[in-house]
Amino acid sequence: MNMNVKQVDIIIVGAGFAGLYALYKLRLLSQHILVIESGANLGGSWYWNCYPGARCDIESIDYSYSFSKEIEQEWSWTERFASQTEILDYLNFVAEKLDLRKNIIFNTKVVSAAYNEETKRWEVGLDNDQFLTAGFCVMATGCLSSSHIPELPGSTLFKGDIYHTATWPHETISFAEKRVGVIGTGSSGVQIIPEIAQDAAQLYVFQRTPAYTIPVNNETLSSDYISWVKKNYPEIRQKAKQHFFACGLDNDDLSMEDFLPADRISELERRWQTGGVVAFFSAFNDILINNETNKFVSDFLAQKLKEIVHDPDIVEKLTPRSYPFGTKRACNAIDYWTTFNKKNVSLVDIRKAPIKAITETGLLTADGKTYELDTIVFATGFDAFTGALRQIKIKGRNNTLLENKWKAGPRTYLGLMTSEMPNMFIITGPGSPSVLSMMIAAIEQHVDLIYDFIHYMQLNGITTVEPKEDAEKAWMEHTNAIAEGTLFMQAESSWYLGSNIAGKARTFYPYAGGMPAYRKICDDVVRDNFNGFLFSKAIQV
Repeated sequence: MNMNVKQVDIIIVGAGFAGLYALYKLRLLSQHILVIESGANLGGSWYWNCYPGARCDIESIDYSYSFSKEIEQEWSWTERFASQTEILDYLNFVAEKLDLRKNIIFNTKVVSAAYNEETKRWEVGLDNDQFLTAGFCVMATGCLSSSHIPELPGSTLFKGDIYHTATWPHETISFAEKRVGVIGTGSSGVQIIPEIAQDAAQLYVFQRTPAYTIPVNNETLSSDYISWVKKNYPEIRQKAKQHFFACGLDNDDLSMEDFLPADRISELERRWQTGGVVAFFSAFNDILINNETNKFVSDFLAQKLKEIVHDPDIVEKLTPRSYPFGTKRACNAIDYWTTFNKKNVSLVDIRKAPIKAITETGLLTADGKTYELDTIVFATGFDAFTGALRQIKIKGRNNTLLENKWKAGPRTYLGLMTSEMPNMFIITGPGSPSVLSMMIAAIEQHVDLIYDFIHYMQLNGITTVEPKEDAEKAWMEHTNAIAEGTLFMQAESSWYLGSNIAGKARTFYPYAGGMPAYRKICDDVVRDNFNGFLFSKAIQV
């Protein structure tokens, strides 16, 4: 790509699932598009999160683009839950099939984006000291793309190796005969811990909050099943549109009260044997709004834990007590609980005795214990939803800095745009279903919406669009009211609430009303002449 081109129509930031589909779709409106990607290759979070055990927690049949029937028929998944490697292979297949690479600049970061009120264009600064301008700026930066490492004294002193699951090296790392400490037991920790335990001489798992985990029961997909899927993709996609999480393989819509008391356990047992968080969540449609249902499910999982883990003290440490099931991210697991039956694995409760410091040779906890380590792995997650945007100095009309505007919490309309930032779209931004849905369905819905906006503007000679402030205010009040009607707000600490990041505003970041309800709202907005948005035309001189 010739970097001497300073002016383009559309700049897309990020070349993951969102950026690639945005490029494909918006290229139908303009050929003058650039995608800026900080990684050395495409994939977004799936490029960076290449740690051992990294795997999608949505079934691969669902976790795929739906916009191309040809891609659906030509690509065949090999596993029920795809590995990070296979997902990257899929994205590369899509990119080659659609000839997307010619519009992507790799190994380049966007460091600033400022709206020029005179030219009505975004001026985008890159980390190579070059600037681009564009009429539209599309942020495909992702909800889980800004890694978070807690600030611990002495982190520069450690003489061993330190890794973070979200920025994993692209070469094989050996843990053989090593003393390894993993900090964090969220989704990444749950996936990497069993892998490290296979080889490490000693593994210490430093856990603050135990995670609810569901066995994956992964398997190789048979050719007969793949053939069935390809014949039935239209029905699967249609079912997904009606499902709260936008998944089409298992979407019964029944509450716990719809089952006879004697049948409730058997339904959960069936879901447990099926495996996977989405299948288990879909047992009852009131898990996230009814305390009684939630407790019934939590008690079922607690009993399963007792049956699998041998040591009662470890069972107690691994049992979530401080939040309802699903109000923090529930995790797909392969051999996670059984890992704690191994003699080379120790579980350290850092809620009772927090990590005090990193030393030259390991970790020191508040109870005075020292842990000698050769390797430290941070599985401490992300500055979710807004972290990647906060890393870019974004300035809109009236010199309004996005970071200042969002200091008390993000303010968007539909999670798609924010006022005072004309022509800047955010794919799956805060205030949209995003992580509470199958992400690719959420991405496609948002990109299609962005296409509708830009196409409408082109047809009508419109220069800029942004949300009206009253529409933005009403939307945030609506999303907060929806969240308050769920059990999500009962989680003491959750990246859904931003409370995993010191100083970050505590609010509920995604839209908790489900994809069907959200999709209908967006469709109604478009049908009502883009109600809530302010359009303007350039002044003719």
